[in-house]
Amino acid sequence: MAIAVTPLHEHIGAEIAGLDLSRPLTPATVKELWQAIDRYAVLVFHDQQITDEQLRDFAGRFGELEIGRSAAAGGRRRLAFPEIGDISNLDEDSQVRARDDRRRLDSLGNRLWHTDASYMPVPVVLGMLFAVTVPPPSPFGAGETEFADMRAAYDALTDAQKQAIEGLVVEHDVFWSRGQIGFTEFAPGEREKYPPSRQRLVRRHPGSGRKTLYLSAHASHIVGMPRPEGRLLLNDLTEHAIQRQFVYSHTWRPGDLVIWDNRDTMHRGRPHDEMQPRDLRRATTLDVGSTLDEAA
Repeated sequence: MAIAVTPLHEHIGAEIAGLDLSRPLTPATVKELWQAIDRYAVLVFHDQQITDEQLRDFAGRFGELEIGRSAAAGGRRRLAFPEIGDISNLDEDSQVRARDDRRRLDSLGNRLWHTDASYMPVPVVLGMLFAVTVPPPSPFGAGETEFADMRAAYDALTDAQKQAIEGLVVEHDVFWSRGQIGFTEFAPGEREKYPPSRQRLVRRHPGSGRKTLYLSAHASHIVGMPRPEGRLLLNDLTEHAIQRQFVYSHTWRPGDLVIWDNRDTMHRGRPHDEMQPRDLRRATTLDVGSTLDEAA
């Protein structure tokens, strides 16, 4: 059965119906979904019932899976599969983490506009997030995830602005992004394990052929430019890219699965009631090369 695609926003996002993601996908369906990803950048599936194993297997149809920073650190985890990231406010015993819990404070960096793992030499491609438990809203948000279309943001620049940023290289650093919210309590050896990486500021998306801004809270400075000047430029570009006309905001409900392409989007989480459980599970696919090796 062919999938049904309903656009959710002028630029970004589409709802996909007609698929049970707990069942194996045919090659033809995987191809259809890739085409939809290349067109809409963010795909939303409602009313799914999948286990962590099924999420892992589904995500694995789209590329090699990342083992994230937390799972790579080792130790006891709440979730069995290292390929499944624990995007929750729950500890290893499924209890809500304390307000001063180190893991919770680190994860608050996800509320900054960012692109996943842009601080890695070879960054990631697709993010997939599945909602198990959704908490009530807070006065400042209901735990939404917002996605910015970096293709539309690039298109809206003037020709002179596009020319000025073409070819620029940016250094990305997870310690820079976490430092912006005052979190510096990294475990010994993490700095050595995750050194800064350089990425193109302007990329050409291989699926759509469109040029896109590659920005993130991890973006520390522009290589070869005085740091204050480069950081101001990155700030101006980010403010441009997150204008509301470029942003789709997803309000979660249990059973939602959302796929986004990190190569042409930024995203951020919004606040929620921290006293209630919030349980989302993530799978992420790896890219195959550095952005510096890509054709502009």
